[in-house]
Amino acid sequence: MKKDGHIHTPFCPHGTKDSLNQYVEQAIALGFTEMTFTEHAPLPKKFIDTTPTQDSSITIEDLPFYLKEVDSIKKEYDAIIKINVGLEIDYIEGFELEIKDFLAQWGHFLDDSILSVHFLKNPLSNHYDCVDYSPELFGQMIEEYGGISNVYNCYYQTLLKSLKADLGPNKPKRIGHMTLVHKFQQLYPVDKDFQPHIYTILDEMKKNGYELDYNGAGVNKPYCKEPYPPKWIVEEAIKRDIPLVYGSDAHQAKDLGQGWEVMLWNNR
Repeated sequence: MKKDGHIHTPFCPHGTKDSLNQYVEQAIALGFTEMTFTEHAPLPKKFIDTTPTQDSSITIEDLPFYLKEVDSIKKEYDAIIKINVGLEIDYIEGFELEIKDFLAQWGHFLDDSILSVHFLKNPLSNHYDCVDYSPELFGQMIEEYGGISNVYNCYYQTLLKSLKADLGPNKPKRIGHMTLVHKFQQLYPVDKDFQPHIYTILDEMKKNGYELDYNGAGVNKPYCKEPYPPKWIVEEAIKRDIPLVYGSDAHQAKDLGQGWEVMLWNNR
């Protein structure tokens, strides 16, 4: 089976208006037999989106319409391709209870879902930052966190907390783009070895039966140029029998399949 388990939609405020049908038709043309729409879930009510555009997720008001539309297209293409109704859930440190309550209310509508870290809590200021918004904001984070190694450390510690967090029975079982902090690595190289952090995270994933989003989006990012995660981490995941699920992380229909060929070549 050829599955894309990480796809966004026209409901994404920072995506495009490509229709669900366009995404599905592109998936079929590329030979996919299964796909999951994983729109960014509404952020916790009391959390303030700190991105300049404040467009990180759909609203709670739009959520019922999103679920209805994906369910409808799921039925429309039922005989051709398997379509899953899903969400990408943000783990945000300090908002575990709100996320758990959200999943308790809406999780039963989902066939598949992803748990990701986009927002970090600066341990020096308790301010939240979006780690992948732009090179400029990432550069500001480096200054405010006291160095790039501190940003990486905060990211991996937050990722580990997401794995251990009690988010209830509807907690996603797939971890999204686990090396997202590498998005600007060619612009801001890091000299510290975070291999021990990675091993700890992979061991925790294995222990709790998580899948890994093998995300192709980083291949096309100008300052990353590799999948999330890169080859050596994938090899470590395979050693631990952690299931890998390809994800294009497409925010427009033409991005479906991005990174696929590179990832196949890396893992021959």
